[in-house]
Amino acid sequence: MFIQTEVTPNPKTVKFIPGKEVAPKKNVSYKDRIEAENSPLAKRLFLIDGVDSVFLGTDFISITKTDNLDWQVLKPLILSQVMQHYMSGQNVIDEIKESSPVEVDAEDKDIANQIEELLETRVRPSVAGHGGDIVFHGYSDGVVELEMRGACSGCPSSLATLKMGVENMLKHYIPEVMEVREVL
Repeated sequence: MFIQTEVTPNPKTVKFIPGKEVAPKKNVSYKDRIEAENSPLAKRLFLIDGVDSVFLGTDFISITKTDNLDWQVLKPLILSQVMQHYMSGQNVIDEIKESSPVEVDAEDKDIANQIEELLETRVRPSVAGHGGDIVFHGYSDGVVELEMRGACSGCPSSLATLKMGVENMLKHYIPEVMEVREVL
């Protein structure tokens, strides 16, 4: 099994591409071993000292490290665990907990649908290329709330991505949008 690695705009995050399906139904983000209870792969990765968070995309894994260890130390350990996991035949994720749909006021529903469509078709593919994801949390009074995940979470350029990229694009297509705010 050959696993590719890619650097991301976030120096604390590396993208691992196993050449196999990772999260088939939706992207999932884990901040610790307790959150990762439904993912044998993520639990295995959290056993490695220095792994801060695990993000499972459709065909990639983004690992964010703590400050105390270098990638030269962590990469071989992560690659070994990913290989062992796939050779074990276990599921990557046992069950995906369905998130409840975003609730918006009835008068904002059309705008929220437009925002979600633009995010799905124009933004998410781009941020996935960098090892991350962007999740819609709500829209009200001209303000769009978004969450950055994976390599995008905590990335030094995430604010620029949100403000200059996503906010400008949404304002261009949807005049009602006044601002984009990050939800942490």
